[in-house]
Parts: sequence; C-alpha cells; structure tokens
Amino acid sequence: MTKMLSCVLALLIVAPANAATSANNRVLLVVSGYGLDGGKTRPGFEMDELTQAYVVFADNGLDVDIASPSGGAVVADQYNPKKPYNSRFLADSAAAAKLASTRSLASVSKEKYAAIFIIGGKGSMFDLPINVELKTLLADTYEAGGVIGAVCHGPAVLMNIPLKGGALLLEGRSVTGFSNEEEALFHKGWGSSFPVLLENGLRGSGAKFSEAPMMLSHVVTDGRLITGQNPASTAAAAEAMIKAMGRTPAPRQPWVDERSMALLSQMLSDDKVKARAAFNADPKLYDVALIATWGFFRAQSAGSDRSALAHAVEVMELALPHFSRPELVAGLAEARNKLEKMQ
Repeated sequence: MTKMLSCVLALLIVAPANAATSANNRVLLVVSGYGLDGGKTRPGFEMDELTQAYVVFADNGLDVDIASPSGGAVVADQYNPKKPYNSRFLADSAAAAKLASTRSLASVSKEKYAAIFIIGGKGSMFDLPINVELKTLLADTYEAGGVIGAVCHGPAVLMNIPLKGGALLLEGRSVTGFSNEEEALFHKGWGSSFPVLLENGLRGSGAKFSEAPMMLSHVVTDGRLITGQNPASTAAAAEAMIKAMGRTPAPRQPWVDERSMALLSQMLSDDKVKARAAFNADPKLYDVALIATWGFFRAQSAGSDRSALAHAVEVMELALPHFSRPELVAGLAEARNKLEKMQ
C-alpha cells in the first residue's frame, strides 16, 4: 500500500512538470489561409518567412506547430524552392506534412505555447486580423508569460487585442512592420485593397513605430513582444523571440541573402569601407543580384533625399562589375544624373 501511494504521488508530481516542460518547448507559427491560385487571385503567405522561422526554431530544439484560420492546405505567394531554407523545409517530410495540413486556429485555441509567431505575406492583412480565436490565443499566451512575435505584414494581427484590465496589447509599445515606403514600392497591386496600410494601422493603435531603409533587417523587441519589419527580418526576429524565452539562440551561419542584406546595412553605416572590402574579397559569398536590385529600388524611392540617392548609387556601383544588366546600367546613369543636379 505504501509503495502504491508513493507511485501515485510521484505521478501527481511528475505529470504537471512534464506538461509544463512540453508547453515551454512549443512554438506556434500562424499563416494566412487567404491565398488562392499561387497568390495571383488572392495573396497568401510568405514561404521564405515560414521556412526561415521554422528552421531557426527547430534548430533550437523547439517543437513547432503550423496553424491557419481554417486549417488544411494553404497557399503561399510565389517563391524560390531552391533557396536553402525552402529546400531544407520541403525535404523535411514532417515539416512539409505540417504545412500540407495546417491545424485550424480553433483546434489550437486552448493549447499552451511558449511563443506564437505570426508569418507575414499580403494575405495576412485580410484573414488573420479578423480572427477572434487568434486574438484570444495571442492575449492568453501573452498574459500567461509567453512570447508574441510577428514579421512583415504579420503585425496587423496585433492591432486591437485587449488584455485583462482593458489595456490594448500595442498601447505605447515599440513595434515595426512592413513600412509605407515598402508598400509604395512593392505592393501597389494589393495595397489599395488593404483595410489599412500596416504602418498607419500600427501607429493608429497607439504603438511607437520605427523602420529601417526599405527591405533591410529591422527587429524591435519590447519585452515579450517581438516584431520584424520585412522578410529579411525573419530569422533575426525568431532569434529575438528565443532570447525573450530565456534561451540562447544556437550559433548558425547566415544565409546568402541574409548576409547580403547585412552588407547593405553596413554600407549605409560608417563601415562602408569595410563593407566594400568584404564584398570585393569574395563576391560569391553574396547575392549580387539582390544587392543590385536593392540599389535600383532605393534610387527609385529616394525622391529628394540626396543621402539616400547617394547610397543607392554606391550600392549599384558596387554590384555593377558583377551584374551588368541593362536595367541596372540605365538606373545607375539616371541616379548619377539626378545626384549631380542636386549639388
């Protein structure tokens, strides 16, 4: 009898501990289910963001679930399956199965997660912000001590989430997300259909919004609330969430496109000489087409900002010897001419 009583007591003690350990090791990725026809008829979610986040969390020993409003199959916008994070995810049968049959938000609404990360993409502007189950799950997770993260258009979900006591999650909080500058350059086709431009909506929700130059990595940490500005911010945002969970992110090598965007950030800082030297030492370490494209679009968005235009010219000049395309040559000539007229 004494031995049996000891066993029962052991079960009562161990079971809750195991449950807590399990919950503390679980992360939920939420994607839009709005997409249709490969994002042509209706926009969906960003595959690059999903796969980068999944890889980072998985490599840090976390159990990752994927959910969407209705569950089942979901549609990503067009993406390159050969990118290393995408190819790795697609080759992982367990990961691919989770995306092929996502869990519904209703099915996870009462479950416990250490962190929830909202994946962006234009579709997330349409179906995620109006999902009551998701907003409730986010509020419950946050108030239970969990970490909330969102990237790109994902922060749209964070607007109008009430907490106990009547305060809103975003009230007075520092955040970022896809900026108005980025919308104007890249989402002209769908931006006019959004209920609100994301930057405007976040500011209107009482949040303190900050941004980096277009498409460069920018992550804002405000306690257990983590936001990333754009797709290039995904991995850094996931790692910031891991830190907010009280863990140390596992060391990793940056992906080529991630390294390229970091080089661009360095070009805009006081380390541009070091950035040029690093690039010229081995251009193959970088995505030269991505760097050239960034310079081209930066010139388009610079307007009367001479400093921004000068940066764009420097970036295009850096890429040109390794990526001599007619569009880049013409864009560089136009930017140089405009820059001369500003003097």
